[in-house]
Amino acid sequence: MSASSTQIDPSAPNGPGVRPGNTSGAGVLGSLKLAASDIKLHHSVFALPFAVLGAVMAWDRSVPGSSVQRFAGQMALVVACMVFARTWAMMVNRLADARYDAMNPRTARRAIASGQLSVPAALGITVASALLFITGAAAFWFFFENPWPTYLCLPVLGWLALYSFAKRFTALCHVLLGSALAISPLAAALAVNPAALTSVWSLYALCIMITCWVAGFDVIYALQDEDFDRGIALHSIPAKLGSRGAALLARTLHVIAAGALIAVGLIDPRLNAIYFAAAGFACACLVLEHVILARSGLKGLPLVFFTLNGVISCVVGGVGTVEILLN
Repeated sequence: MSASSTQIDPSAPNGPGVRPGNTSGAGVLGSLKLAASDIKLHHSVFALPFAVLGAVMAWDRSVPGSSVQRFAGQMALVVACMVFARTWAMMVNRLADARYDAMNPRTARRAIASGQLSVPAALGITVASALLFITGAAAFWFFFENPWPTYLCLPVLGWLALYSFAKRFTALCHVLLGSALAISPLAAALAVNPAALTSVWSLYALCIMITCWVAGFDVIYALQDEDFDRGIALHSIPAKLGSRGAALLARTLHVIAAGALIAVGLIDPRLNAIYFAAAGFACACLVLEHVILARSGLKGLPLVFFTLNGVISCVVGGVGTVEILLN
């Protein structure tokens, strides 16, 4: 739950702050386990199925040399880069927000904020994730003669990191998070077949869907911290509009997401009845999210945020991928 709306000065010398790290005896493996648990690595499920779908949308089997083996190698690199990119983004977030996390009862037990994971260890994992992502991007050039991932890897890392600081200056931070996840199918498509970005227009409808879907459920998630954010002058939609206004905006974003999801199937001729059934199921899940939120409030948040949204990404991404591959 959120903290009191009393004003809190994060710079106060005697105020709450990050506890000293104590991972010197934990070793590298212990630090990695702490970090993986803290950033919830399994939440990669929100973006990874859509990255796979984007890669499959871009794969042109009619191009000479575009074999199954080549595509499998590209897909392996896409998945690896997705994991490293998300780890980078989440570790930057935990480092950037460590002091705020320590002040917020909801997040005070996070690894860095509580002192379980030292800042130097967290920085090491963050830098290593970035370097591994850059290496994976460069591998597309080395193995598949595609330089674009190498050219764009640093801007992508910068964009992913920007979300962690956006709450300090704009309530549109939720949309920024949505766009950070939405570039995953575009990046995967570019890595597999750069020409797809000027021919497979359904990719852009998919990006709109992901942006609005993620922004909507992030607004819902931020309801937990409405009073805390307002109390320390952090920007968020709930802090700016209140819980009712935030819930209404989240519904609007999800209506747009549902329309974009249907548009993906209408634009892409390879997606047929099975995809539309999956899209209908996803839309029903979105409606259910808001019904649960209206009836149960924040008590229903674990089901709304984690379970239903994970199901949406797996069903839509998985069904779309299979249908295109079997087309």
